[in-house]
Amino acid sequence: MKITRGLMIFLLLHLSFNVQAERIKDLTSVAGVRANQLVGYGLVVGLDGTGDQTTQSPFTTQSFNSMLKQFGIAVPEGARMQMKNVAAVMIQAELPAFAKPGQTLDVTVSSISNAKSLRGGSLLVAPLKGLDGKVYAVAQGNLIVGGFGAQGADGSSIKVNIPSAGRIPSGAIIERMVENNFAGGQPIVFNLNRADFTTANQLAKSINALLGPDVARPLDAVSIVVDSPQNPAQRVDFIAMLENLEVVPGEEAAKVIINSRTGTIVVGKNVRVSPVAITHGSLTVTVAESLTVSQPNAFGKGETVIVPSSNVQAAEKVNPMFKFAPGATLDDIVRAVNNVGASPSDLMAILEALKQSGALKAELVVI
Repeated sequence: MKITRGLMIFLLLHLSFNVQAERIKDLTSVAGVRANQLVGYGLVVGLDGTGDQTTQSPFTTQSFNSMLKQFGIAVPEGARMQMKNVAAVMIQAELPAFAKPGQTLDVTVSSISNAKSLRGGSLLVAPLKGLDGKVYAVAQGNLIVGGFGAQGADGSSIKVNIPSAGRIPSGAIIERMVENNFAGGQPIVFNLNRADFTTANQLAKSINALLGPDVARPLDAVSIVVDSPQNPAQRVDFIAMLENLEVVPGEEAAKVIINSRTGTIVVGKNVRVSPVAITHGSLTVTVAESLTVSQPNAFGKGETVIVPSSNVQAAEKVNPMFKFAPGATLDDIVRAVNNVGASPSDLMAILEALKQSGALKAELVVI
């Protein structure tokens, strides 16, 4: 499809006036119920000559020598080892809440040196630590690498995706559990995914309508504290009941989101425009180059030459002026912009001008 000036990428976040109810599970998270990041360092072996160039990666050789010493193998001093089948990697994983020892995690393995590819490699056993320095899991296994690369003898090469990173499904075994105070008998706190005073108030009212007055209390625009049973088993049933309770959230603040790189524009439902008149013209400059042949007179002296000729024209397209009435809605804005036939760049300029004039009653966000 050919993109013309009148075609614009214009997305409308046009919600119904009857806001749909959502589950508490989708609006919030329970305080203290969170994942933790793990990271580790290890070696990938079994590569087909695509590992680290050890002359440029001394830590790979050092790590390999340290591993050999654990098996009682002493490497002679000054020995120059070329291990093109070995790569030093960083390992990362996410330890979910309530994860128990013996369960498994997916891990991501990424080269940290100059390995060309990890395809076909195997990760040797490596500890995964948290930010407190304690080991919470141990990783090992064969890598699945989605990327691929190949190079010819003449230096030409091709690469698909990223061959220097891969994943190991269920590649880590959990060794330690992260302590939490879920069973400590403290009140449960729901934290909204997006801060909003109206939604926090509505959530507390919905819980109180089900369980009684003052059971839930909003602390601020994010947190709602709820009195809960002391028995851990009852707390699970209690949260299971509450997280499926439906709440009508507050409407989002009026915003216009502009992505200047892609030309995408998102206009929220509550965007309003004060009385204002707008006109927008497009200036088109055309430069045409042509060559003409200049010849001397029949009896004159001179040479035949080619003379370049330029033709520069400027034309301005006059678009009709349109006017926004007081309290113009999203539909009015869209209809007026479509009548003008503005491109995404033109529309960005119009919205910025409206914001500067104070006529646009919304937050203008450029990403």
